[in-house]
Amino acid sequence: MGGLATRQIAGDSALQAFEAMAPFYDDFTAHYQYEFWTAELLGVLSPHGLQGRRLLDVACGTGKSFLPMTARGWDVAGYDLSASMLARAREKAGESVRLEVADMRDEPVLGSFDLVWALDDAINYLLSVEDLERALNGMRKNLTRDGLLLFDVNELAVYRALRAETIEVDRDGRRLLWQATGGWQADPGALCEFSCFEAASGGDGRQKHSAHRQRHFTETEVLTAMEAVGLECLAIHGQGTDGIPRQPLDVSTHTKAVYVGRSA
Repeated sequence: MGGLATRQIAGDSALQAFEAMAPFYDDFTAHYQYEFWTAELLGVLSPHGLQGRRLLDVACGTGKSFLPMTARGWDVAGYDLSASMLARAREKAGESVRLEVADMRDEPVLGSFDLVWALDDAINYLLSVEDLERALNGMRKNLTRDGLLLFDVNELAVYRALRAETIEVDRDGRRLLWQATGGWQADPGALCEFSCFEAASGGDGRQKHSAHRQRHFTETEVLTAMEAVGLECLAIHGQGTDGIPRQPLDVSTHTKAVYVGRSA
């Protein structure tokens, strides 16, 4: 299958997943502590000379990752593949944030930013190293000369846990379930498939809402892709479920790797 066809399949898969998930995404992630987490990420960036307050939020979804930044006085722009997710972001942010529908693999340029980030495993929805390079190159093009890039990727511990169990979240009488589907092995570089369901709290019936495909990227793949597009890796942190980035990265226990870079 040609590269363009593969890219189209990957884009269609992610778009369909989040268009379907948009109405209840905020409910499913209501327990996420974005105020705390983004403060921790700013602490990670501080030693590398973060300057200015212009942020581009790549794959910004419903705005949960940039709203704490606007509250801190940052000038924010964002883009996402899903118009339905962005509609919810606009409801929260009003006209204060520039929001665009865009695919990170098409390398959109929205301006010149002191910080560009892509959070919440957005990178893992890229299903090839080629797409990873295109996305990272687009992020680089949006950086100021001394701007910083930050992004996270899921580690194998996440996929191995999902393969073994179902994650359930109860919210306002709705039960949301995140569950691995199909046969796959959570090996380095693996493609992983899982679905999100909704059911009434206490009920057994399930309604399938969205099917998700993600790819695990190894540290070597990420660093090679960064170098290929002219990015220097400044630091790698590991993060567990407590949302606190720590060094060194331990792929056996950390659920995320957090990368910091800048234009080489």
